[in-house]
Amino acid sequence: MDIQFSTEEQRFREECRDWLHANVPADKRPMDAADAIGFDKAWQRRLFDAGWAGINWPSQYGGRGLSIVQQVIWLEEYARAHAPWIGANFVGVNHGGPTLIINASEAQKEYHLPRILKGEAIWCQGFSEPGAGSDLAGIKTRGRVEGNELVINGSKIWTSFAHVADWQELVLRTEEGSQRHRGLSWVICDMHAPGIEIRPIRKISGQIEFAQVFYDDVRIPLENVVGGLGNGWKVAMSTLSFERGTGFIADQVKQSQEIEELIDRARATGAINDDRIAEALMQMRAEVAALRAMTYRNISEVVRNGQPGPEASVIRLFTAELGQRLDRMGLLLAGDDILDFRYGDDNHIADYLRGFAGTIAGGSSQIQRDIIAERVLGLPKSR
Repeated sequence: MDIQFSTEEQRFREECRDWLHANVPADKRPMDAADAIGFDKAWQRRLFDAGWAGINWPSQYGGRGLSIVQQVIWLEEYARAHAPWIGANFVGVNHGGPTLIINASEAQKEYHLPRILKGEAIWCQGFSEPGAGSDLAGIKTRGRVEGNELVINGSKIWTSFAHVADWQELVLRTEEGSQRHRGLSWVICDMHAPGIEIRPIRKISGQIEFAQVFYDDVRIPLENVVGGLGNGWKVAMSTLSFERGTGFIADQVKQSQEIEELIDRARATGAINDDRIAEALMQMRAEVAALRAMTYRNISEVVRNGQPGPEASVIRLFTAELGQRLDRMGLLLAGDDILDFRYGDDNHIADYLRGFAGTIAGGSSQIQRDIIAERVLGLPKSR
């Protein structure tokens, strides 16, 4: 593994930093859902027009065709510049699009990839179901083949941005009588198709980000199947490997910034003189550095193999649990500042509350440990 950046890559880093410094919006992403979607689309289009969308996506689909290392550099500088979260574009840009690049037909890539990069099409993810959240192999939503169509019935839940999405990466069971990993298919679902009902889920903050989606005889062309009927588990694993791998680089940059801020605060308040606090801060600083090294190692694997492997679950798990420890330390050191709380501000309570989702979304910590045990360590299956 080589974690040294070349002279060309260092120049690229400077180019990223200069553009972001001059172009990151002064205004924060709006809290209102309708305004936020417009903001997300406009920012994505700005990135695309300036050549900063899809750094390592093939150029024939609107990307720049650069290396995965340059993509990592961009993500690091993006986070350091406190550039806006890409919001409603997250699913399409961070794992839907990369999944299509690896698994989709040429016609599917030509149609969908440019629209994702331009911010013209919003995607959502149809994986979790009531009773099958982290256990993707337990899904029951079905699609029966009728002629050249799939007829879909079932439901999905915790679907981010479903209420504004144009397309969905949908995993469903297409083989009658199949169980667990067999008989699944990954399809591109038109969210405006007849028979789809979307019920928004309002969060305790009052925001609407999630929804439950119901499918009642929804007809999707067979040409929307990605990777072939019955190959959905393999395609879905490539989707999740992107979500669990490079998708957390921005979080790691934030963690490296946060630990230094916490150390500074501990020194300013005298809390650093408490041996338990000093030891905890020292441990977390070391863990932040170790996590960065693991990520670079994973990127080296991507360079060799073309996509993240099961080791991405180590990064996914460690990032989430380390983030929760940092958030708890932030609360401990906040003092009277903890009382100044309005949801959505950059503050310790908001970070702490959001952090609970880190060990649930995208596969719970228990699921990640199963993946690590079975696919990385070669241990027997837990069930």
